Amino acid sequence: MEAHLPQALPPEQLRQQGDDRYLSAMTQRVFQAGMQHSMVNAKWPAFEDAFSGFPPEAMARLGDADLQHHLQNPRIIRHLAKLRSIPKNARFILDLRQEHGGSFGDFIADWPDTDTIGLWRVLAKRGARLGGRSGAGFLRLAGKDTFFLTSHVVARLEAAGVVRGTPTSQRDLQTVQDFFNTLQQASGRPLCQLSALMALSIHPMF
Repeated sequence: MEAHLPQALPPEQLRQQGDDRYLSAMTQRVFQAGMQHSMVNAKWPAFEDAFSGFPPEAMARLGDADLQHHLQNPRIIRHLAKLRSIPKNARFILDLRQEHGGSFGDFIADWPDTDTIGLWRVLAKRGARLGGRSGAGFLRLAGKDTFFLTSHVVARLEAAGVVRGTPTSQRDLQTVQDFFNTLQQASGRPLCQLSALMALSIHPMF
């Protein structure tokens, strides 16, 4: 069981990751939405090659003509609306760097796990196509600790009387955050493992 639980990166490793890795993870999550993750993951080396490793400064300058050129590349997934998220999220990363100083990794590392839903709000409001589960999905790919509101996790929360149905309002999300904070304090486990254990309690792997 322990071997199958997800792991979060410590803050020092989040800081050490280049901002190109965060933009890559954002883009990978954007493409995973509504698609088979295994198919997107298999094509990701081709994406890394096509977009030169996703340096935010260069990606922020991509225009429609550049994206139309990428649409001719059969090695990547050719979805114009999702491709347009790349320059938008590059500018999001650069804007946060300017506002807060330091790297985007510093911003992510400094954000407290006790306010995960607040970080989700920033991603949804200022990022491109990072609302809903995509914000948490990006954080999971990037290594930032986060819980994940899958259908199985929501089912466990319902069984525990924490929520009724999928939490969408800020009030319900805060209730979920408070519940996870209590579990984390009592168990010492990261949020990602707590949500995985909750999901397994509904749909066991073994």
